[in-house]
Amino acid sequence: MAGSIHVGTQGWNYHHWVGPFYPIGTRDGDFLRLYARAFDTVEIDSTFYALPPASTVRGWAAKVGERFRFALKLPQAITHERHLVDSRDVLAEFLESVRLLGTKLAVVLIQFGPDFGPEHRPRLARFLPQLPGDVRFAVEFRRGGWLIRPVLDLLRDYGVALALVEGRWLAQPRMLALAEQPTAGFAYVRFMGPDRTLTDFSRIQVDRTAELETWRASLRALAERVDDVYVYVNNHFEGHSPASARKLQSLMGLEIVDPTAIADQPELF
Repeated sequence: MAGSIHVGTQGWNYHHWVGPFYPIGTRDGDFLRLYARAFDTVEIDSTFYALPPASTVRGWAAKVGERFRFALKLPQAITHERHLVDSRDVLAEFLESVRLLGTKLAVVLIQFGPDFGPEHRPRLARFLPQLPGDVRFAVEFRRGGWLIRPVLDLLRDYGVALALVEGRWLAQPRMLALAEQPTAGFAYVRFMGPDRTLTDFSRIQVDRTAELETWRASLRALAERVDDVYVYVNNHFEGHSPASARKLQSLMGLEIVDPTAIADQPELF
């Protein structure tokens, strides 16, 4: 593969993971440090709800190695409240904070809600030129009407990746087809699951190996077309995202760290 595939989870701060993933007795403050011994990337959801203080961002960076990469969600104040209108101030403040990650910042995910439909394409067209060239961005739509050539061409014009999602919003065949035509020099993939009925995140409760196997060829093909493929698994996909991520790592022939050995591992990433 020409490009690198980075597999991680959506978040790391889950007490249900203590025992099956983190060693018994692990304190909250050590979760990220130990997580980074098993995976080389993570998606952060908290930035969707509030701008991260500089001290928090520096703290994240200090707990991981130089090869580790973070993906962060753009604040909902921009995407869900203002719907991209008059949002330059929030965007600037957010970017000032997350740039403190330096080279450890992988991607910023611009996630829209289902109420942001294709009729808002002019807003997207006005917003994309505001994005700086030193930060990589991916866009996740939750309406199928967005997945048309003019929109893909618009993303391509600005080097913004279309987030590919395995979940309930968009059909898998369409997502797999879109994986063949990346819009940026990197790719962003999210394994979400069909619903949010799972509440125990300590173990796999639904076997979705078949879905992962279906994606295997597409992920390999993506890696031939782009420099980096970032893949993030949600707890709701199978019930315990670290195990799902390790399963995907195995399918892709990537290095796997046994959770029973995390406490004894060096700082891998």
